[in-house]
Amino acid sequence: MADKPLFKPGEDNHQPGEYLEVGPRGGAVDHPRQVTITPGDRLPPTSEQGHRWTPVSDR
Repeated sequence: MADKPLFKPGEDNHQPGEYLEVGPRGGAVDHPRQVTITPGDRLPPTSEQGHRWTPVSDR
C-alpha cells in the first residue's frame, strides 16, 4: 500500500476534493472529520492538535 500524502491544517493550493482527518502519521482517529475543499480553499483546523488531512480519493 502506498503512503498517502499528509497535509497540515491551514495549508492551501491543494487539489480540490474530499479530505479525511487522520493522526500525525496517517493512522485512523476516533470520529474523523471529512471535508470538501474547492479551488483556493485552505484546509480547515482538525479536531485535535497534531492531526493531519489526507485526500480521500486515493482510497
